[in-house]
Amino acid sequence: MAIYEAMTGPSRPLALEERAITGARLSSPSAARNSQAIAQALAGLLPQGARVLEIASGTGEHALACVAARPDLTWTPSDPDAASRASADDWAREADGRIAPALAIDVTSPGWERGLDAPDAVFCANMIHIAPWQAAEGLFDGASQLLGPGGAVHLYGPFREGEATAPSNLDFDASLKARDPRWGVRERTEVEALAARCGFAPAGRIAMPANNLLLSFAREAGA
Repeated sequence: MAIYEAMTGPSRPLALEERAITGARLSSPSAARNSQAIAQALAGLLPQGARVLEIASGTGEHALACVAARPDLTWTPSDPDAASRASADDWAREADGRIAPALAIDVTSPGWERGLDAPDAVFCANMIHIAPWQAAEGLFDGASQLLGPGGAVHLYGPFREGEATAPSNLDFDASLKARDPRWGVRERTEVEALAARCGFAPAGRIAMPANNLLLSFAREAGA
């Protein structure tokens, strides 16, 4: 996933790992490790024929894994980083047209959702802990404008869960904050409170490998 070190002035794309480059195609070691687990978990959550908007898609490997696991899905990746979008488009050539061209979306920009077709679900992996909290706020605010009742936001990544937090996630949190005090592994209750303010209710928690979680939030009717 590409992230931004500054939210004002020229944006500088960053990555927390080295990504292999083959032409336009980028390969992420973490995506290689977790994409199949994510695809399998989402396969059991997404409705038949779902249209999915992915935020902060990075290399695009998650998109390909998910549509391979569920051929009925249509997927739209997005990323603020041009190189990541080019990579997602290159991986998409293997998806038989089920992955749309990657969009240039920065969820810290107010109104990022305007003009987009409404998806059935929004998916985001490994973003909110390596971005300012403003990114999480923008993600849920925009999703609340896009999704109708029954639509869902699915978040993958590490989370803190009070005293039950995995020691590795506490160490990761400290290392992220040392790099940028605006970053950090987010407390699950804090994310749930943000989701509630935007009209979403907790709809699932799936434990994933390496002390990660897949959290789901459903759009409430009338919200």
